[in-house]
Amino acid sequence: MTTLDSPSAATASAEVTAPDTDAVLAALGSAERPRPQGPLAASATFGRRTLLRIKYVPEQLFDVTVFPVMLTLIFTYLFGGALAGSVDRYLQFFLPGILVQSILMITMYTGVALNTDIEKGVFDRIRSLPVWRPSALVGALLGDVVRFTLASAVVVGLGLALGFRPQGGPGGVLAAVALLLVFAFALGWIWTYLALVVRTPNAVMGWSMLVITPLTFGSNIFVDPATMPGWLQAVVEVNPVSHLVSAVRGLVHGEVAGSDVVLVLVWAAVLVAVLGPLTMRRYRTRN
Repeated sequence: MTTLDSPSAATASAEVTAPDTDAVLAALGSAERPRPQGPLAASATFGRRTLLRIKYVPEQLFDVTVFPVMLTLIFTYLFGGALAGSVDRYLQFFLPGILVQSILMITMYTGVALNTDIEKGVFDRIRSLPVWRPSALVGALLGDVVRFTLASAVVVGLGLALGFRPQGGPGGVLAAVALLLVFAFALGWIWTYLALVVRTPNAVMGWSMLVITPLTFGSNIFVDPATMPGWLQAVVEVNPVSHLVSAVRGLVHGEVAGSDVVLVLVWAAVLVAVLGPLTMRRYRTRN
């Protein structure tokens, strides 16, 4: 009688239980595996995902349409007569500034959306994909650039309807918007890092407002810094948002100073160079 401990029984058992290699390969498919997307293609895919959210949740357009219109109308008619003597005169000075404020204040929604993905578990699925690791974050920021462009068009269009006349012409306006979008993309890295540190979307919103409010209101958006106390002028002059407003205002009116544009680009490069690696380190290690 043959027992299971005998060599012949073990061999027979192995022959019965061994998988059919050919059958397994046929089930998995013999076609060549698709090649992973490159960095640009992967980032574009995640950018498209960001835009698809608008399709299914159109209420997200509120912050890039109604919000900029509300800010422009309130501040123009509230402060115009008191600060410049007339709404029309104030509008020429103020509109480039409110354009900057409208865009910068909605950059925080990049972090809110990322934190929402973390809360829902989408974050872990994305990290497991065989794609360039930063593509999810870069794609989200690039997708938001489209939203910022729409908001810029709304503000400029409203300004033209109210009587704003850019002396730099269409070319100056386009150059100003392009510079603003570059800075907004760089600023978005602050909110992506914040989204990986705090626990809830509401916390991202709260901390973002704590950062963006002094940056925008403590700048030259609303008034000429020459009218401020000396200590406040010193603060405003080192504020990166003030440099951005000066560059945008100069480009729009054809009086741009090259140093302002260079400073904005330097600030943008510093934000990406510092916060990009910090964000990716947190992205890799966050549980």
